[in-house]
Amino acid sequence: MSDAIGLPYTEEHEMFRRTARRFFTSECAPHQGDWAEAGQVPRGIWNRAGELGLLCPTIPAEYSGGGGDTLYSIVLMEEQVRAGVVAPMLSLHNDVVAPYVACYGTEQQKATLLPRMATGEMVGAIGMTEPGAGSDLQAIGTRARRDGDEYVINGQKTFISHGHMADVIVLAAKTGPAPDDRKISLILFETAGAVGFRRGRHLEKLGQHSADTAELFFDDVRVPVSALLGGTEGRGFGQLMDRLVEERLMTGVGAVVFIERALELTIEYVKQRKAFGQRVIDFQNSRFKLAEASTEATVLRVFLDRCIRDFMNGQLDAQTAAMLKWWSTEQQCAIVDECVQLHGGYGYMLDYPIANMWLDARISKIYGGSNEIMKEIIARTL
Repeated sequence: MSDAIGLPYTEEHEMFRRTARRFFTSECAPHQGDWAEAGQVPRGIWNRAGELGLLCPTIPAEYSGGGGDTLYSIVLMEEQVRAGVVAPMLSLHNDVVAPYVACYGTEQQKATLLPRMATGEMVGAIGMTEPGAGSDLQAIGTRARRDGDEYVINGQKTFISHGHMADVIVLAAKTGPAPDDRKISLILFETAGAVGFRRGRHLEKLGQHSADTAELFFDDVRVPVSALLGGTEGRGFGQLMDRLVEERLMTGVGAVVFIERALELTIEYVKQRKAFGQRVIDFQNSRFKLAEASTEATVLRVFLDRCIRDFMNGQLDAQTAAMLKWWSTEQQCAIVDECVQLHGGYGYMLDYPIANMWLDARISKIYGGSNEIMKEIIARTL
């Protein structure tokens, strides 16, 4: 069957949705407060996600993945956001890290890592950002120097999601012969037993408190040459650019569903809350603000679904993905802010979901490439 606007959801997708919904609402949502206080989720929740088939849903079945299409990832993102669950960050593991291995890894790398990622035995992270290099990937300073059959890694990464939990990190490093060489390679760095590797403190963030975020330090860390993603040096920048299209698509999915949830919560609230003898929704300002936001959400949903169809057909280009990423996240922050305003003083109270959503939303305009970079990507095509 298909939905009203043509995305080819099947009964298998809906069965998967029901499983995901139960997992997020019953096994994750009730614990978000405790996990936020701890700064990360317990390891067992990843094993549980693996047991339920929620990890690596689009990875080929020969590597223990689900063998499904992109709609399985869309379903997971939608249900996680609708449940108000920040962590575990399944999309980072499923749609960012695992595809690097599946798309570019050697046969040995795929056979070794992907089955363990599918069960939750290994949690994935991506090590790109550094204290002096964010959206400008070619400015990274981490280096991997070839020494016989090993690379010797030195450098620092920051703002790394899953930094404390990760067992495998897709690590961006310079592999050129000179310090100023811009050649970037990706290394599949396994953290277990790595001498010279150190995880820094849990970073205290504005929002998304249950999501593990850390600094990583590499001091003469040795890894085998076989850890080089794909086995050929210097391909990292191209690999990163290729994968960012899907990452930005998934950011758009999260942003649009986030908006839809914020509006649902706010409409319910203003229908119940009274001021000056009438419901808040009965004020013209409230109705007009919600009418504007609902229109923007509907337009965004149509654009998002077009982007999903294009991606599934291999036709989503970098500039359109950039359009989706910047516009959806700008609207996400703007609309959630209006929803906080419509909640009045209660919108500022962390007991209310909308306040936490306001905190959690802000990072979306920064990660996956800042929105200013998105506009630059678009402008280059004009």
